[in-house]
Amino acid sequence: MYPILALVNGILLAIMVSINGELSKQYGVFSASILIHIAGTASASLCLLKKGKKPLWTHHPKWIYLGGAIGVCTTVFQCIAAESMSITSVVALGLLGQTIASLFIDKLGLLGMKKRPFPQSALISLCLSVLGIFMMLDDENAVVAIGIACAAGISVVLSRTINAYLAEKTGALQGALINHLIGLPITILLAAATVKWSDLVQRAPLSGTSQPWIYFGGVLGVGVVMLFNIIVPKLSSFLLTSLVFIAQIFTGIILDSMQGLSCSDASLYGGLVIAFGVVVYMAADRINPCKRTKASGKCGRNKTD
Repeated sequence: MYPILALVNGILLAIMVSINGELSKQYGVFSASILIHIAGTASASLCLLKKGKKPLWTHHPKWIYLGGAIGVCTTVFQCIAAESMSITSVVALGLLGQTIASLFIDKLGLLGMKKRPFPQSALISLCLSVLGIFMMLDDENAVVAIGIACAAGISVVLSRTINAYLAEKTGALQGALINHLIGLPITILLAAATVKWSDLVQRAPLSGTSQPWIYFGGVLGVGVVMLFNIIVPKLSSFLLTSLVFIAQIFTGIILDSMQGLSCSDASLYGGLVIAFGVVVYMAADRINPCKRTKASGKCGRNKTD
């Protein structure tokens, strides 16, 4: 079930990146980030209506509240990238940073996650993933964007891992609310420091002329955070990254086609190579000894509180 949820989340992420990119074109990166976080905070606030909800701000260690701040970096980087390249390119280039961060988290057991061995099947999958990435790097913007894309990918993994740790203590929806509550004031400060009010007014759409769907990226973001809160403790960071990427890349291809943007054969073939690597990994993972000892508690989260 969890691999399927990871694929669903990848589809939602690709749609969210596309929507946020359109909003960024309308308002600018930082102003769009404010609107994204306002929409996310409003939708996640539904958890406040729930009876018997867990406390929000009393948990330890305190670094588990940093997911929202790191998530701001993800939103800004993705908006910047989406302004100048196709959704397929944004997703493909971001995989490199996500893969690097995922391997470190799995190997070292960072951010409260358990240490996971790196079996031969994962090595094969990694090699195929790297091959697929390089197959996709044929875009003329790739060299310029790779630094931003890597940073965005790393921030994705860090944010989702920290948010999942927090959600274990607060619940998935309340964790998503905290994520947006922390991110919102940061985006406001960034916008105040970089955007002139007159420019914002000029960018604002005239009544009745805007596309209302561009304002729903923040709502999708809540769903994405909630799903990650559920999935992260159940899958290795590397496998989760790979599954989400597969769904993102092929959804991105579809979205680009719907917008009349061409998709290179390299993106398609690269995605297929990575998908094959994930299939190899999951097939071998079915006989992973960790699963046979799960009942003994050896495969749980590190107790680093």
